[in-house]
Amino acid sequence: MVYLTRVEHFNAAHRLSNPGWSYEKNEEVFGKCANENWHGHNYELYVTVKGVPDPDTGFVIDVKKLSTIIKNTIIEKLDHRNLNLDVEFMQGEMCSTENLVLAIWKELKPNLPGGVLLHAIKLYETPRIYVEYFGEES
Repeated sequence: MVYLTRVEHFNAAHRLSNPGWSYEKNEEVFGKCANENWHGHNYELYVTVKGVPDPDTGFVIDVKKLSTIIKNTIIEKLDHRNLNLDVEFMQGEMCSTENLVLAIWKELKPNLPGGVLLHAIKLYETPRIYVEYFGEES
């Protein structure tokens, strides 16, 4: 099995806030991330797929095709958007990086061609904070 990773980038705003909590409770739990005027990140998205290289091309998947799939399925929907308001697949979800990586997995997995398996999603919120997901069911 060969593993191939493609890195993409997007910018997005969000707010961490539980609507069932008071302003004070949200501030206590989420700090600056509960800012009513939102805040943004420069996200780095690492998508790792796996498979057996095609004997004719030597590719698990053509990286240009993988990039197009990621851009059309994920990046176009997230880049320069408000995750809380503008992103259909995040509606009704707390817009944490943890939940975002789960949603990206669900959006991306069915769009990969046969023989190419989604192995991992790594999403950097900042250079020092990232979330990884390997598709495990809870």
